[in-house]
Amino acid sequence: MRLGTRRSLLATTQSQMVADAYTERTGRAIELVGVTTFGDVTKAHLAQLGGTGVFVTALRDKLLEDEIDFAVHSLKDLPTTQDPRFTLAAIPARHDHRDALVSPHKFADLPSGARVGTGSPRRIAMLSALRPDLEYVPIRGNADTRIGKVTSGELDAVVLASAGLTRIGRSADIAQIFEIEELLPAPGQGALAVECRSDRPDLIEFLSVLDDPCTRSAVTAERAVLNALEAGCSAPVGAFAVDDGHTLNLTAVVVAIDGREAVRKSTAGSPSEAVNLGRRLAAEMIAEGADRLMGEHSH
Repeated sequence: MRLGTRRSLLATTQSQMVADAYTERTGRAIELVGVTTFGDVTKAHLAQLGGTGVFVTALRDKLLEDEIDFAVHSLKDLPTTQDPRFTLAAIPARHDHRDALVSPHKFADLPSGARVGTGSPRRIAMLSALRPDLEYVPIRGNADTRIGKVTSGELDAVVLASAGLTRIGRSADIAQIFEIEELLPAPGQGALAVECRSDRPDLIEFLSVLDDPCTRSAVTAERAVLNALEAGCSAPVGAFAVDDGHTLNLTAVVVAIDGREAVRKSTAGSPSEAVNLGRRLAAEMIAEGADRLMGEHSH
């Protein structure tokens, strides 16, 4: 079985975790196949490239060319509209969904004017709401590159996904974890997506053993919010849901890019209604002015 993965340390680590889990469950050997994507080689910022989908296309091309059997993505990189040629065969149990600060200081202790690096408009908008007196610097590169900018003194702090730092063994670098009251994560953050071609029912069944139903319903609701807001990856949208096995609790936010205004709403319902729950919450947010905040961002 050939598992396609981006070549970055985080991507190969995540893919190896999935491969090991399959081998443990099924006894089948999984071979990792490294794929270089346009998002890995370009110097442009992701927001300019139309978001994170640039990492997904190359892996999907390899699936269509039958060079790999399945691929592992960070779920938040996948477009929210599912391409019918591909099936999300498994969404394994989610790891930490939160954002983390890498810095010698806690966020509240950063001196005024300190330079904080992040490649995400969502993080910039939400952090600006908390600390408008800091300078937010768009950066890209892998986790080690970003952490290096703090170590070298070029930046005072960087903000990254906690799950990614933990997966590559850099959790000791975390100065602070942001709770969702402060920083609502990107839809699907901390979750992985196992994708294969839709015309491989045998493979879909094989891969489904790693699916975690509670994670799947939670991230489905989060992504439905993003999809209904038609926000794309570049608008500052955060969403987080928890399925406790009975009830799905969902919170979402749209933030003006300068952090000065936000529309934040929560709802709850049946896990089986995940998509409708997300769409309804998005509609309520639009009714309260979320579309105006997103409109300001797109100009």
